[in-house]
Amino acid sequence: MKKRFFILPIIFALLFCASCSSTGDNNVNAGKPVQLKVTGTALTDMNGELVQLRGVSFGWHHWWPRFYNPTTVKWLKHDWKVNVVRAAIGVEPAGAILDNPELAMVCLYSVVDAAIDNDLYVIIDWHAHHIHTEAAKAFFTEVAGKYKDYPNIIYEIFNEPDYQPWEEVKQYSKEVIAAIRAIDKKNIILVGVPHWCQDVHIVADDPITGFDNLMYTLHFYAATHKDFLRSRADYALSKGLPLFVSECAGMTHTGDGPIDRVSWGEWVKWMDDNKLSWLAWSLSDKAESCSMIKIPESPISNWTDDDLKEWGIIVRDELQKKQ
Repeated sequence: MKKRFFILPIIFALLFCASCSSTGDNNVNAGKPVQLKVTGTALTDMNGELVQLRGVSFGWHHWWPRFYNPTTVKWLKHDWKVNVVRAAIGVEPAGAILDNPELAMVCLYSVVDAAIDNDLYVIIDWHAHHIHTEAAKAFFTEVAGKYKDYPNIIYEIFNEPDYQPWEEVKQYSKEVIAAIRAIDKKNIILVGVPHWCQDVHIVADDPITGFDNLMYTLHFYAATHKDFLRSRADYALSKGLPLFVSECAGMTHTGDGPIDRVSWGEWVKWMDDNKLSWLAWSLSDKAESCSMIKIPESPISNWTDDDLKEWGIIVRDELQKKQ
């Protein structure tokens, strides 16, 4: 789903990304991350035991750099009880990585390093809607070289293809996967699918071959996407396609409007029944219902209910009760 936002000054990145340092107790929540692999359609540890990750996606880095800091990551771990976070590194809009790679890497490394320090898994998300093969290969070559030895790392190589056919997305994905696998042989790679990560039924009939530990992303917005999308996903799973819900929320696909609590509950049950990992969108403070933080003046951590929108409270409470 395309989303358009206002731009916050880069000074937030200098204040909150570069200067914060992480501390703290690594014994809260789960233990240290273990090496993950794909077993059939499931995410597992190396012994084949099922692993279900649950967490929160940060908003686009260049619009909300203030949250890309260790203090926020630590709060999500210790209070919200996440075991995974997602760094959404914006690609195409003004100020994103194609315009300002320095800001992107400062924000990314701040979140990834904090996730490692706090024993969390972390998704490195190339948050694009269009194909930028050479730029993506260069980006993932750099980050794989830096983090290849950490089992915490999950690579998401294409956030949401919009109108590109699977043939084009597949060719792009194979090139980027090959660039990562030349450096990192093991960590999970998430592959985006056409039409905002909804066409999993099409991909299930023509998956990528020749690489291990691939999963395919399913995205839903519960007020819009209901039984029809779960039926597509059920078909994909029946064909042996491993799925990972790297972005989801409770309102319409626009990212705004009322939250459909009934549909959200149906999705949570379906994901739990299928042991699918998921991350809720998004940690940001735009005036829309999918942004979890109320206003730009809200703090970057230690949130009370007064700091959170309805969606933030729903997600926090869902994550906390799973622990």
